[in-house]
Amino acid sequence: MTASLERLVVIGGDAAGMSAASQARRRRPAADLRIVAFEKGQHVSYSACGIPYLVAGDVSTPDDLVARTPEEFRKLDIDLRLGCEVVGISLPSRSVTVRSGERTYDEPFDQLVIATGGVPARPDVPGADAAGIHGVQTLEDGIRLLSFLEDRAPKRAVVVGAGYIGLEMAEAMIRRGLEVTLIDAADQPMRTLDPDMAGLVANALRDLGVDLRLSCRLSGFSSDAGRVTAVRTDAGTLPADVVILGLGTKPNSALAADAGIAVGASGGIVVDRRQRTSAEGVWAAGDCVEVHHLISQRPTAIALGTHANKQGRAAGINIGGGYATFPGVVGTAASKICSHEVARTGLTTAEALGAGFEVFSAVTESTTRAGYFPGALPITTKLIAERTTGRLLGAQIVGQEGAAKRIDALAVALWHGMTVEEMTGLDLSYAPPFAPVWDPVLIAARKTAEQLARLRP
Repeated sequence: MTASLERLVVIGGDAAGMSAASQARRRRPAADLRIVAFEKGQHVSYSACGIPYLVAGDVSTPDDLVARTPEEFRKLDIDLRLGCEVVGISLPSRSVTVRSGERTYDEPFDQLVIATGGVPARPDVPGADAAGIHGVQTLEDGIRLLSFLEDRAPKRAVVVGAGYIGLEMAEAMIRRGLEVTLIDAADQPMRTLDPDMAGLVANALRDLGVDLRLSCRLSGFSSDAGRVTAVRTDAGTLPADVVILGLGTKPNSALAADAGIAVGASGGIVVDRRQRTSAEGVWAAGDCVEVHHLISQRPTAIALGTHANKQGRAAGINIGGGYATFPGVVGTAASKICSHEVARTGLTTAEALGAGFEVFSAVTESTTRAGYFPGALPITTKLIAERTTGRLLGAQIVGQEGAAKRIDALAVALWHGMTVEEMTGLDLSYAPPFAPVWDPVLIAARKTAEQLARLRP
């Protein structure tokens, strides 16, 4: 190693971390930049979003979720070390402290990428350490759950948390033939939706046979011989052979905070548009960082693989001597519960009001195809607009096959600051197998614009 060789250390081996490492290597050869990446697990560069579909049986093997193997990264002269957890960062000495089994050592760096991801919420209640209680954040989690289901053949599942992961895992359990109870402390599933749209999701879940218990607070777990047997709540006890936790995540920013790197009110590491942190030569990307919401103009934390890949790519390009930015988010997401699809972008009504907007919203119903065409299915679209200008602030969709991806057209309109009146002229595709002559997006824009016009003097 020559004196001029620069050292890049990457903490975290999934989407953001390995995107950064790959982009940096693409621009700088091993003779110029040494890259060491640490991953505390045994898998890297995989789709965590695919875990529910692995459990459900849509994905055949865990390997199918892996985008690039450790061997492929090593062929790129990236020194990838599995089973190695970074437990400390020292900015004065420009080094990280690594724990690998019983060994602890320091690794120096010139530049550092923090891609520590998110920390899953775990309930602090009695019995939470019983066997049969599973989180589903990492691929290792998914493999363990799959093994448990195959070995134990449980009959009754309780899913705790009715967000995206909770709903997708409820579907996976239904498809595996289990009796499923889904509980949440809130009075609606999917708190990222307005209550009226969340009500459609609740109806869909119940139609699928899910026993949905809302305003139901977890108080503990019962077990026998160390294995979970029931979930205790403030509304009674629910028998369970397996429990799946879907309580969400928060940014895993403690390592950065302990090193004196700025962390925002959202809990995420503060970064600029190029993914630089408050510390010189230190970058951060993925679920551990704070992002700028382009509609509310406020910092927030949103855990999505799409953001992680883009942020990691930007960091790697910048480290490699190029120039790239991550401008922010509008909060676009989609999910599926068996035949039902759910999607959202921008702000909910409550979020828009909280950001200081005067809000108007409208809900429209249509079909995913021409009404006369076989397979036409219902779709409900809600648009949230600024009352005074008609500018789109958010959108939500609940429907069946062909519904969710329509959120992308709305996300683009939102990104470019379009009004609902301007959206009525969008040149969207039409053919009976794909859409009515008036696409549901256009119907929603037109009806929202018409209702807004009647409110104006």
